[in-house]
Amino acid sequence: MAYIISTVNVNGVRAATGKGMLAWLAATEADIVCVQETRATDEQTRAALAPALADGWWLAHAEPESKGRAGVAILSRREPSAVRIGFGSSEFGASGRYLEADFDEVTVASVYVHSGDAGTPRQDEKYRYLAELGAYLIAHTGDFVVSGDWNIAHTERDLKNWKGNLKSAGFLPDERAWIDQLLAAGYVDVVRKLHPGVDGPYSWWSYRGRAFDNDTGWRIDYQLARGDLAARAKQAVVERAAAYDQRWSDHAPVTVQYR
Repeated sequence: MAYIISTVNVNGVRAATGKGMLAWLAATEADIVCVQETRATDEQTRAALAPALADGWWLAHAEPESKGRAGVAILSRREPSAVRIGFGSSEFGASGRYLEADFDEVTVASVYVHSGDAGTPRQDEKYRYLAELGAYLIAHTGDFVVSGDWNIAHTERDLKNWKGNLKSAGFLPDERAWIDQLLAAGYVDVVRKLHPGVDGPYSWWSYRGRAFDNDTGWRIDYQLARGDLAARAKQAVVERAAAYDQRWSDHAPVTVQYR
């Protein structure tokens, strides 16, 4: 079966729906949309997305335990056959950072890896999360795509100012090596596969300064696929807003068509 899958960090679902997310959902051809950083309860998320749900979208949501942080969701045109929150972690199971759903033979996951801060306990927490998540993903089999905000730029082509960020969280050697491990285990970065040898396409731009206007961005939103699904990726696009004032998040949707 063919799928169009999008992933986007909405930077707060209540804010995003007030800025243009609902119009985007009404216009997109995506079958499945993976959402990160809802920053809301189940009730608040459902209320914010009520017009889209009334139009037929189905919602699965992993509510964050920390108010105003994290929260991931999957919106789909039809109800999945199964939904699972978390990946069995005792430390991160209620953090609202991982959700997966089964659609026929394909499993789709929405993941949020929080940003770190080099040399701090927050970065240590990020590494603990990556260790547990990585073990789970490497053990996962079948047609599977895990989509989301990884808060890691894998290579120098994945952020504009890589020279100035060599010691910054999101571009640290151990973080980049973690992506290497997933690719070595059989995952395919489908956007990079379809856009080889180019800078970007970036998916996040700071609200500060003129980062968006100058395309001084980071590519930190990935769809990593394995199994037959990875070979079926035929087109990928970052849906960058036409202008700064048309953005409804500091991230842009990353959309992939699978044959």
